[in-house]
Amino acid sequence: MSATAMRTLAGISVPQTPLVERALEHARQACEPYLFNHVVRSWLFAERIGQLHAIEHDAEVLAVGTLLHDITLNERFAGPRRFEVEAADLARGFATEAGLDNYRAQQIWDCVALNSTPSIGLYKEAEVALCTAGICLDVVGLQYTSIPSAEMKAIVAEFPRLGMKRQMTLCFCHIAATQPETTYDNFARDFGERLVPGYKVPTSSVDLVANAPFDE
Repeated sequence: MSATAMRTLAGISVPQTPLVERALEHARQACEPYLFNHVVRSWLFAERIGQLHAIEHDAEVLAVGTLLHDITLNERFAGPRRFEVEAADLARGFATEAGLDNYRAQQIWDCVALNSTPSIGLYKEAEVALCTAGICLDVVGLQYTSIPSAEMKAIVAEFPRLGMKRQMTLCFCHIAATQPETTYDNFARDFGERLVPGYKVPTSSVDLVANAPFDE
């Protein structure tokens, strides 16, 4: 990114390009304030982890994927697929409309679709792995000490959490309550089982294997 204009945001050097600015504005319009702050913090964490470990990556792809990863995480979500996949399609459409080639647009899709599946995302290409790392750091504290304490405080001060734990819990419970069929193989199921009265697991991997249409 040496030829790309840069700026400092909450003490972190990030790319300043028309694509990144457009993604920032799109996220601001699509997300509630707490969620907008979350996606920006996730981006800053992801970019900083890449810098600290000298990981070569496409900083525009990382920015767009991270900033748009939660545009369907709200109480308006109506499926029909899990919210990450719905968001991934929207983010890829955003990228394609902005003129990105198929490879970069697909990387953004992967960033978004895998953001809550670190057991896969952390082992993908650098852009996907960094996106996953930044998001998981902000949500569950994964690799929390990878960001220097002073930098962490500066980022959170500029983009405060605004009750994120409570707000996200409400969204995940809404998904489990209204779209349970999208939760059978992902973490939203955990919120349904623990916090949503009457939630019933729509299916089980055990049942899928046992009921496969083969004799053995």
